[in-house]
Amino acid sequence: MANRWARRRREVQTHLPLHISHPSSSISYWYCDFKIYNLNEHIFSFGRRYARFLHVWFTVGVAFSFIALLGVSLMLLWGSAGPYHLQSRDMGINGLSVSWLFGFSSLVPGLSLSIMDVGIMIVSTLMSVALHEFGHAVAAASEGLPIEYIAIFLAVLFPGALVAFNYDMLQSLPHFAALRIYCAGIWHNLMFCAVCLLTVFLLPLMLHPLYIHNEGPMVMGVAQTSALSGYLSPYDVIISLDGSNIKSPQEWMNKMAQVNAQILPKFTDLEEPLHSQAVSGRKGYCIPNSWVENSRNDKFSCPDGLTAFVSIPCFNSSLLVRSIHGDGDKNKVEDRQCLTAQDVVKLKKCGDEWELTGNDRSHCACSEEESCMAPVQIPGLSWVEISYSSPYSTECLQKRRNLSSTDSSGSTSCGGSFVYVGDVSSLAYSIQLSAYQPRWASIIFSAYLPYVLEKVSACTFHVSATLGLLNSMPVYFLDGESILETSFCYITWLTPRRRHRVLRSCLVAGTFLSTITILRILYSILI
Repeated sequence: MANRWARRRREVQTHLPLHISHPSSSISYWYCDFKIYNLNEHIFSFGRRYARFLHVWFTVGVAFSFIALLGVSLMLLWGSAGPYHLQSRDMGINGLSVSWLFGFSSLVPGLSLSIMDVGIMIVSTLMSVALHEFGHAVAAASEGLPIEYIAIFLAVLFPGALVAFNYDMLQSLPHFAALRIYCAGIWHNLMFCAVCLLTVFLLPLMLHPLYIHNEGPMVMGVAQTSALSGYLSPYDVIISLDGSNIKSPQEWMNKMAQVNAQILPKFTDLEEPLHSQAVSGRKGYCIPNSWVENSRNDKFSCPDGLTAFVSIPCFNSSLLVRSIHGDGDKNKVEDRQCLTAQDVVKLKKCGDEWELTGNDRSHCACSEEESCMAPVQIPGLSWVEISYSSPYSTECLQKRRNLSSTDSSGSTSCGGSFVYVGDVSSLAYSIQLSAYQPRWASIIFSAYLPYVLEKVSACTFHVSATLGLLNSMPVYFLDGESILETSFCYITWLTPRRRHRVLRSCLVAGTFLSTITILRILYSILI
């Protein structure tokens, strides 16, 4: 944010003063700031030394800043039409803008922020703000305009920063030189976004000698409130979800969303008993007949620790929904079996909902001594089977040293499989995953390095884009106000009074529409 400090002087200076009085920091009930003067000499020297190159650099920035200003203004006008004509479509635009700018679409239940995540957000914000203000300061120095100070402030509850210039000296500059100064912050934010995108794109190539990329998401942290906290640990690698191989954190999120979309709907018929249950006939296991004979249960519910299974026709595995009543016909529960889920997940799978590979492609893979059975689920909840490995655990490393092979079913200490029954919408966000794995166990201590670099680059992109677009808005007290005011000076066919009226109308409308848009975005985040 460029600030024109209205302290008048009798003559315009073209070099940085060596001795000036420094105003003290301001503190009040609603505003406080901290002024920095030590960087003035260094920034001014740098700007004057490379003035010719910086003029070209910031001239390009003026063009891009005007495009951003025009684009943001059109977005505000489009958003203002939402409540009247395009409300449903506009809410989708708000959701898209939130996801693109802030990196998330809403406050998802189960979403956890660790201390590292908070630190990354703070560092990203500081870098984006610092580069924005550095752009203003260097642009001013390249024009021969010394900065008065750099201030970090807190207005009410909103933090920010600014670069203060002498107003008289700024007014004496040509209009286009002033535009280069005002547009410099937005231009630097846009370039910072490009650098962050390039970093994320090249990160797998740069880290390739030490890390494996997209060959299974590695668990970096599990929230204490997560249902997975008792099963997954840091440095575990997720192998598959419901038989589908998972290669990256994005595939994990996509698969979880797919599973959540396939949840059996809850019964809404008032005549349906409250304790109705449903059977998904597309996700079954080949249960040995000996287990079936020993686990038959004619009661409605199974004992604690056991899960109810029902036989399904292997040749026709379309979705079956059966209502099972506690006091209903016994024929509906006579084929129910109470089995241990952890033992069942080690068996061969049947049904067409599994994404099977290799020799298990047949949906009717059960032998004559086995029965295809599916778990009984409560409508509204999901049955999810997760397979994982622990390649960096002490036991697994010892087995590798002894050249002993692990059991493919996952029963060894190098991994396993478990079942989660519940709401998967919050489960996906309750763990932190990285797309990178160390190539050697000896560098496992550096497993967080790619995760932090990727998170910092992504978060900085979102913060820098948000800061640049906010300052592009035609709003009071932001860079958009100064850019718009200076641009109107080129409209010579309007009198100064009319230019002032048009400028004030644009700023009032822009401030109003921006406030409404931001409130709607915040509302879409909170709901």
